[in-house]
Amino acid sequence: MDDSNGKRNVSRRALLRASAGTVALSGVGSVHATGDAAGASQFDDDCPEATLEPSMTDCEGTTMEGCADDHPATTALRSSVTDALETQYPDVDALLDAGYKPYFDTLETGDDSWSHWLSPAFIGDDDLLDPTRPESVLVDNESWRSLGVMFIATDEGEPVEPPAVYGADDDEQRCSPWHAHTGLPGRFAWWFYQQTYEQSSGDDSLEFPCRTPCMLHVWRVDHPESVYAHDAPPEEYRDLPPADEPEFDTDAVPGEDDLDWTALPDAIVPDRLPADLSPTAPVGLEFGR
Repeated sequence: MDDSNGKRNVSRRALLRASAGTVALSGVGSVHATGDAAGASQFDDDCPEATLEPSMTDCEGTTMEGCADDHPATTALRSSVTDALETQYPDVDALLDAGYKPYFDTLETGDDSWSHWLSPAFIGDDDLLDPTRPESVLVDNESWRSLGVMFIATDEGEPVEPPAVYGADDDEQRCSPWHAHTGLPGRFAWWFYQQTYEQSSGDDSLEFPCRTPCMLHVWRVDHPESVYAHDAPPEEYRDLPPADEPEFDTDAVPGEDDLDWTALPDAIVPDRLPADLSPTAPVGLEFGR
């Protein structure tokens, strides 16, 4: 049954079928469905924007037209983000202490050099665009240091209309660079986050969204495209020294070993990883990329 937000309750078995369909259909281009050939029609009407491959869409009312890296509002936001990352969330140790949960982006084979860390507490509150309470921190997997933040427009975990960084609705210089994910990898990843870190009943069914909430990146390091660019800055722009030796038990060393699930202590790693929930899909599924 669909709810008013256009979401659908699906069982784990149905989700696994949907994930399995990514292998069979990934080579045929853009398919507006999230299931296999036999079950595609039941999802197509519910999620007309959905694709099997990663895809994004602008959120309603958002625009990059007025966004400029040297605008006072942008420089102020970036400065506040940088200060928060340097003082509160500089590295993986600090993120774990602050309650952030790891999500490693393992479906995309092109760039696994950065990862998202998510805060259930900040996703669950109603603060938006607060640099001291970022819903997600973006981490360089080589240095284990924070690169930027990803704001997620939610209130008590539910998607809401995002605010502009600056400018009124009728202002040609308005900057509101929010995006949502409509591809199966991003949608599955949001479901995985909720199932793993917000679901307490142990139930195998959970609302599977037609799209993710709206998201916005702000990079503390220089980026050749924009402070608000979607993809991570190239590695040559990440002039970050390796993080100090972590306080948690690990054989991995920042700057020498890539940060991934195997580098973290067992207590941090979820019982079920994306690959466990989608055993026929490639390795896993990404969040927010």
